[in-house]
Order: sequence, then C-alpha cells, then structure tokens
Amino acid sequence: MKIRIQMKDPDTMHDAVAEAVSEQLQSSGLPKDEQDALCEVRCDKIRAICAKWFRYSEYLTVEVDTDAETCTVLPAEA
Repeated sequence: MKIRIQMKDPDTMHDAVAEAVSEQLQSSGLPKDEQDALCEVRCDKIRAICAKWFRYSEYLTVEVDTDAETCTVLPAEA
C-alpha cells in the first residue's frame, strides 16, 4: 500500500537552510557583516534548489510504501 502524506510548516525549511549556512560560514574567518551578506546569497540559492520538493517553501509530500518499507520525498506540485 502507498500512502501520501503532506506536511506543512512555513518556517522549517527556511530556518534549517539559514542555520546550516550560518554554521558553515562561522568557521570561514570572514567578518560578521560579510558572513551575513554571503549567508543571504547562499540561502537564496539553496532555497531555490529545495523548491524542487517544497511547494511555497512550506509544503513537503512524502509517499510511504508499506510493502517495500520505503519513504520517498515527492517532487513539489505546481
């Protein structure tokens, strides 16, 4: 049996991307103002990639196959 589950959280993806990029830049040695500017640019690029799976940056749909015991993230629907 295949079950589709749609999850909605308006902040999770946005916050996770910002946190990951910020952590990466902290060890860069750049001044804080440069880190902030670079963080914004990198976050925009990563969020654009995530748009393949997150509709409106907040909806994520997974499909659980109970027969195969797998879970797949489905592409975002337009």
